[in-house]
Amino acid sequence: MVCGITGVVVVAQFAGAWLTGSLALLTDAVHSLTDSIGLLVALLAAVLMGRAPTSTRTWGLRRVEVLAAVVQALLLLGIGVYAAVEGVARLSAAPTVPPLELLIFGAVGLVGNVISLLVLRAGRRSSLNMRAAFLEVAADGLGSLGVMVAAVVIALTDWHQADAVAALAIAALILPRAALLLREAVRILLEFTPRGIDLEEVREHMLAQPHVREVHDLHASTVASGLPLITGHVVVDDSCFRDGHAPEILEHLRTCVAEHFPVSLEHSTFQIETAAVAARERHRHR
Repeated sequence: MVCGITGVVVVAQFAGAWLTGSLALLTDAVHSLTDSIGLLVALLAAVLMGRAPTSTRTWGLRRVEVLAAVVQALLLLGIGVYAAVEGVARLSAAPTVPPLELLIFGAVGLVGNVISLLVLRAGRRSSLNMRAAFLEVAADGLGSLGVMVAAVVIALTDWHQADAVAALAIAALILPRAALLLREAVRILLEFTPRGIDLEEVREHMLAQPHVREVHDLHASTVASGLPLITGHVVVDDSCFRDGHAPEILEHLRTCVAEHFPVSLEHSTFQIETAAVAARERHRHR
Protein backbone atom coordinates (compact mmCIF):
# COMPACT_ATOMS: atom_id res chain seq x y z
CA MET A 1 0.00 0.00 0.00
CA VAL A 2 2.75 2.43 0.97
CA CYS A 3 4.64 1.62 -2.24
CA GLY A 4 1.53 2.45 -4.28
CA ILE A 5 0.93 5.74 -2.45
CA THR A 6 4.56 6.77 -2.81
CA GLY A 7 4.49 5.85 -6.51
CA VAL A 8 1.54 8.19 -7.09
CA VAL A 9 3.34 10.96 -5.20
CA VAL A 10 6.48 10.46 -7.32
CA VAL A 11 4.55 10.82 -10.58
CA ALA A 12 2.74 13.92 -9.34
CA GLN A 13 5.92 15.58 -8.06
CA PHE A 14 7.92 14.91 -11.22
CA ALA A 15 5.06 16.35 -13.27
CA GLY A 16 5.00 19.36 -10.97
CA ALA A 17 8.78 19.83 -11.17
CA TRP A 18 8.60 19.75 -14.96
CA LEU A 19 5.73 22.24 -15.10
CA THR A 20 7.11 24.67 -12.53
CA GLY A 21 10.89 24.31 -12.90
CA SER A 22 11.14 24.06 -9.09
CA LEU A 23 14.37 22.63 -7.68
CA ALA A 24 12.72 22.00 -4.31
CA LEU A 25 9.95 20.01 -5.94
CA LEU A 26 12.44 18.12 -8.13
CA THR A 27 14.54 17.26 -5.07
CA ASP A 28 11.44 16.13 -3.21
CA ALA A 29 10.37 14.09 -6.25
CA VAL A 30 13.74 12.31 -6.47
CA HIS A 31 13.61 11.78 -2.71
CA SER A 32 10.15 10.24 -3.08
CA LEU A 33 11.46 8.05 -5.90
CA THR A 34 14.20 6.85 -3.57
CA ASP A 35 11.52 6.14 -0.97
CA SER A 36 9.68 4.00 -3.51
CA ILE A 37 12.84 2.08 -4.38
CA GLY A 38 13.69 1.74 -0.69
CA LEU A 39 10.23 0.48 0.18
CA LEU A 40 10.36 -2.09 -2.61
CA VAL A 41 13.79 -3.19 -1.40
CA ALA A 42 12.43 -3.33 2.16
CA LEU A 43 9.53 -5.48 1.00
CA LEU A 44 11.89 -7.83 -0.86
CA ALA A 45 14.18 -7.96 2.17
CA ALA A 46 11.25 -8.80 4.45
CA VAL A 47 10.30 -11.71 2.18
CA LEU A 48 13.87 -13.00 1.92
CA MET A 49 14.44 -12.65 5.67
CA GLY A 50 11.52 -15.00 6.25
CA ARG A 51 13.23 -17.87 4.43
CA ALA A 52 14.42 -20.70 6.61
CA PRO A 53 18.16 -21.22 7.28
CA THR A 54 19.99 -23.88 5.28
CA SER A 55 23.31 -25.69 5.62
CA THR A 56 24.93 -23.08 3.36
CA ARG A 57 23.08 -20.08 4.81
CA THR A 58 22.98 -20.81 8.52
CA TRP A 59 21.40 -17.43 9.37
CA GLY A 60 19.04 -17.58 6.43
CA LEU A 61 18.95 -14.22 4.68
CA ARG A 62 18.54 -12.10 7.80
CA ARG A 63 21.33 -9.71 6.81
CA VAL A 64 19.60 -8.72 3.57
CA GLU A 65 17.90 -5.93 5.53
CA VAL A 66 21.30 -4.44 6.36
CA LEU A 67 22.41 -4.47 2.72
CA ALA A 68 19.10 -2.83 1.79
CA ALA A 69 19.70 -0.11 4.37
CA VAL A 70 23.15 0.57 2.85
CA VAL A 71 21.60 0.98 -0.62
CA GLN A 72 18.97 3.37 0.72
CA ALA A 73 21.55 5.42 2.60
CA LEU A 74 23.80 5.77 -0.47
CA LEU A 75 20.85 6.87 -2.61
CA LEU A 76 19.87 9.47 -0.03
CA LEU A 77 23.44 10.79 0.17
CA GLY A 78 23.53 11.21 -3.60
CA ILE A 79 20.24 13.10 -3.62
CA GLY A 80 21.31 15.32 -0.74
CA VAL A 81 24.61 16.29 -2.37
CA TYR A 82 22.91 17.11 -5.69
CA ALA A 83 20.27 19.28 -4.00
CA ALA A 84 22.93 21.13 -1.99
CA VAL A 85 25.13 21.90 -5.03
CA GLU A 86 22.25 22.92 -7.30
CA GLY A 87 20.56 24.90 -4.54
CA VAL A 88 23.65 27.02 -3.93
CA ALA A 89 23.94 27.68 -7.68
CA ARG A 90 20.32 28.83 -7.89
CA LEU A 91 20.64 31.28 -5.02
CA SER A 92 22.41 33.67 -7.39
CA ALA A 93 20.34 32.89 -10.50
CA ALA A 94 16.88 31.76 -9.46
CA PRO A 95 14.38 30.89 -12.24
CA THR A 96 10.78 32.06 -12.04
CA VAL A 97 8.60 29.51 -10.26
CA PRO A 98 4.76 29.76 -10.31
CA PRO A 99 3.70 29.68 -6.63
CA LEU A 100 0.15 28.34 -7.02
CA GLU A 101 1.19 25.22 -8.93
CA LEU A 102 4.09 24.74 -6.51
CA LEU A 103 1.69 24.89 -3.56
CA ILE A 104 -0.70 22.38 -5.11
CA PHE A 105 1.96 19.80 -5.93
CA GLY A 106 3.57 20.26 -2.52
CA ALA A 107 0.20 19.59 -0.86
CA VAL A 108 -0.28 16.42 -2.93
CA GLY A 109 3.10 15.15 -1.72
CA LEU A 110 2.38 16.02 1.91
CA VAL A 111 -0.98 14.22 1.94
CA GLY A 112 0.59 11.10 0.41
CA ASN A 113 3.44 11.14 2.94
CA VAL A 114 1.10 11.52 5.91
CA ILE A 115 -0.96 8.51 4.78
CA SER A 116 2.21 6.45 4.30
CA LEU A 117 3.49 7.42 7.77
CA LEU A 118 0.26 6.25 9.35
CA VAL A 119 0.64 2.88 7.62
CA LEU A 120 4.32 2.46 8.59
CA ARG A 121 4.05 3.77 12.15
CA ALA A 122 3.31 0.44 13.85
CA GLY A 123 6.28 -1.42 12.33
CA ARG A 124 8.97 1.25 12.46
CA ARG A 125 10.75 -0.33 15.47
CA SER A 126 10.69 -3.90 14.19
CA SER A 127 13.84 -3.72 12.03
CA LEU A 128 16.55 -1.46 10.68
CA ASN A 129 14.94 -1.61 7.26
CA MET A 130 11.47 -0.60 8.45
CA ARG A 131 12.99 2.23 10.50
CA ALA A 132 14.82 3.42 7.40
CA ALA A 133 11.59 3.38 5.38
CA PHE A 134 9.69 5.29 8.08
CA LEU A 135 12.42 7.94 8.40
CA GLU A 136 12.61 8.38 4.65
CA VAL A 137 8.87 9.00 4.35
CA ALA A 138 8.93 11.33 7.38
CA ALA A 139 11.75 13.40 5.87
CA ASP A 140 9.97 13.44 2.53
CA GLY A 141 6.88 14.79 4.29
CA LEU A 142 8.96 17.61 5.76
CA GLY A 143 10.33 18.24 2.28
CA SER A 144 6.81 18.57 0.88
CA LEU A 145 6.00 20.98 3.68
CA GLY A 146 9.11 22.99 2.76
CA VAL A 147 7.91 23.14 -0.85
CA MET A 148 4.59 24.57 0.33
CA VAL A 149 6.31 27.17 2.51
CA ALA A 150 8.47 28.22 -0.45
CA ALA A 151 5.34 28.61 -2.58
CA VAL A 152 3.73 30.88 0.02
CA VAL A 153 6.90 33.00 0.32
CA ILE A 154 7.15 33.40 -3.46
CA ALA A 155 3.47 34.35 -3.69
CA LEU A 156 3.75 36.97 -0.93
CA THR A 157 7.19 38.46 -1.66
CA ASP A 158 8.06 37.45 -5.25
CA TRP A 159 11.41 36.20 -3.86
CA HIS A 160 12.03 33.18 -6.12
CA GLN A 161 15.21 32.19 -4.28
CA ALA A 162 12.84 30.69 -1.70
CA ASP A 163 12.65 27.62 -3.94
CA ALA A 164 16.43 27.13 -3.74
CA VAL A 165 16.35 27.71 0.02
CA ALA A 166 13.67 25.01 0.35
CA ALA A 167 15.84 22.63 -1.70
CA LEU A 168 18.80 23.32 0.59
CA ALA A 169 16.60 22.70 3.63
CA ILE A 170 15.53 19.34 2.18
CA ALA A 171 19.20 18.48 1.59
CA ALA A 172 19.95 19.41 5.20
CA LEU A 173 17.27 16.91 6.29
CA ILE A 174 18.51 14.15 4.02
CA LEU A 175 22.29 14.20 4.50
CA PRO A 176 22.64 13.71 8.31
CA ARG A 177 19.93 11.07 8.36
CA ALA A 178 21.52 9.17 5.48
CA ALA A 179 24.93 9.33 7.15
CA LEU A 180 23.54 7.97 10.44
CA LEU A 181 21.72 5.15 8.67
CA LEU A 182 24.85 4.23 6.71
CA ARG A 183 26.96 4.29 9.87
CA GLU A 184 24.55 1.96 11.69
CA ALA A 185 24.44 -0.48 8.78
CA VAL A 186 28.25 -0.46 8.43
CA ARG A 187 28.59 -1.17 12.17
CA ILE A 188 26.63 -4.38 11.64
CA LEU A 189 28.48 -5.38 8.47
CA LEU A 190 31.86 -4.84 10.16
CA GLU A 191 30.61 -6.81 13.18
CA PHE A 192 31.15 -4.11 15.78
CA THR A 193 30.06 -4.89 19.32
CA PRO A 194 26.31 -4.17 19.67
CA ARG A 195 25.46 -0.79 21.18
CA GLY A 196 24.76 -1.05 24.89
CA ILE A 197 27.21 -3.90 25.43
CA ASP A 198 30.59 -3.39 27.13
CA LEU A 199 32.60 -6.55 26.46
CA GLU A 200 34.97 -5.86 29.34
CA GLU A 201 31.99 -5.67 31.68
CA VAL A 202 30.71 -8.94 30.25
CA ARG A 203 34.10 -10.53 30.74
CA GLU A 204 34.34 -9.36 34.38
CA HIS A 205 30.85 -10.63 35.08
CA MET A 206 31.69 -14.06 33.65
CA LEU A 207 34.97 -14.23 35.57
CA ALA A 208 33.06 -13.58 38.80
CA GLN A 209 31.10 -16.80 38.39
CA PRO A 210 32.16 -19.88 40.42
CA HIS A 211 34.87 -22.11 38.89
CA VAL A 212 35.55 -19.73 35.96
CA ARG A 213 39.30 -19.03 35.69
CA GLU A 214 39.70 -17.29 32.34
CA VAL A 215 37.63 -15.90 29.45
CA HIS A 216 39.26 -15.35 26.06
CA ASP A 217 38.31 -15.09 22.39
CA LEU A 218 35.24 -13.15 23.50
CA HIS A 219 33.36 -11.67 20.54
CA ALA A 220 29.98 -9.96 20.20
CA SER A 221 28.29 -8.81 17.01
CA THR A 222 24.89 -8.31 15.39
CA VAL A 223 23.53 -10.54 12.64
CA ALA A 224 20.49 -8.34 11.95
CA SER A 225 18.06 -6.12 13.84
CA GLY A 226 17.19 -7.69 17.18
CA LEU A 227 19.69 -10.54 16.77
CA PRO A 228 22.90 -9.87 18.75
CA LEU A 229 25.17 -12.80 19.53
CA ILE A 230 28.20 -13.53 21.70
CA THR A 231 30.85 -16.25 21.55
CA GLY A 232 33.83 -17.06 23.72
CA HIS A 233 36.16 -19.61 25.30
CA VAL A 234 35.79 -20.15 29.03
CA VAL A 235 38.47 -21.87 31.10
CA VAL A 236 37.09 -23.61 34.21
CA ASP A 237 38.57 -25.77 36.97
CA ASP A 238 39.70 -29.23 35.84
CA SER A 239 37.53 -30.74 38.57
CA CYS A 240 34.39 -29.52 36.75
CA PHE A 241 35.04 -32.07 34.03
CA ARG A 242 35.70 -34.89 36.50
CA ASP A 243 32.54 -34.37 38.53
CA GLY A 244 30.29 -33.51 35.57
CA HIS A 245 29.79 -29.92 36.70
CA ALA A 246 30.80 -28.30 33.37
CA PRO A 247 27.31 -28.41 31.75
CA GLU A 248 25.85 -26.56 34.74
CA ILE A 249 28.49 -23.83 34.41
CA LEU A 250 27.69 -23.48 30.72
CA GLU A 251 23.97 -23.11 31.39
CA HIS A 252 24.65 -20.60 34.14
CA LEU A 253 26.85 -18.47 31.88
CA ARG A 254 24.25 -18.50 29.10
CA THR A 255 21.58 -17.36 31.53
CA CYS A 256 23.84 -14.61 32.87
CA VAL A 257 24.54 -12.98 29.51
CA ALA A 258 20.90 -13.30 28.48
CA GLU A 259 19.47 -11.65 31.59
CA HIS A 260 22.12 -9.49 33.27
CA PHE A 261 22.86 -6.85 30.62
CA PRO A 262 20.72 -4.09 29.03
CA VAL A 263 20.94 -5.83 25.64
CA SER A 264 19.89 -9.45 26.00
CA LEU A 265 22.51 -11.77 24.49
CA GLU A 266 20.21 -14.75 24.20
CA HIS A 267 22.16 -16.26 21.33
CA SER A 268 25.42 -17.30 22.95
CA THR A 269 28.02 -19.93 22.09
CA PHE A 270 30.63 -20.70 24.75
CA GLN A 271 33.39 -23.28 24.59
CA ILE A 272 34.12 -24.68 28.07
CA GLU A 273 37.70 -25.92 28.35
CA THR A 274 40.53 -26.72 30.75
CA ALA A 275 43.64 -24.59 31.23
CA ALA A 276 45.71 -27.22 29.41
CA VAL A 277 43.49 -27.04 26.32
CA ALA A 278 43.56 -23.23 26.37
CA ALA A 279 47.38 -23.25 26.56
CA ARG A 280 47.58 -25.24 23.32
CA GLU A 281 45.34 -22.88 21.37
CA ARG A 282 46.96 -20.83 18.62
CA HIS A 283 46.01 -17.29 17.58
CA ARG A 284 44.26 -16.59 20.85
CA HIS A 285 42.38 -13.31 21.15
CA ARG A 286 41.80 -11.58 24.44
